[in-house]
Amino acid sequence: MNELQVETRHVGDVAVLYPKGYINAHTARAFESEIRSALRQERFKLVVNAVGLQYIASAGLGAMMGAIEEIREHGGDLRLCGLSESVLHIFEILGFHHLYRIFPSEAEAVASFRADGREDS
Repeated sequence: MNELQVETRHVGDVAVLYPKGYINAHTARAFESEIRSALRQERFKLVVNAVGLQYIASAGLGAMMGAIEEIREHGGDLRLCGLSESVLHIFEILGFHHLYRIFPSEAEAVASFRADGREDS
């Protein structure tokens, strides 16, 4: 069962990934490949827009965990948005909601990177 499509688009210096379908043991490599592609392009600000994601298994979570150290070492982060109730529940059960910032919308997730760099006076 290979039921995953992942598209990527760039919003300024943020790479937004759009997984659609299921991330499981059979499809996690495709998801990880998109993350790695962004890193090879030196894009370390990533947003995973999960609005089309129906399910994520431990293999998908592992793909994110496998990249997060490199992402954060380069001053970036991986943020999430558009999680369905069931996908959010998986993140909460495993405690991943403490490791990643989760936003209701893509616009808020992307804007959070700009807010991080803002110097308030």
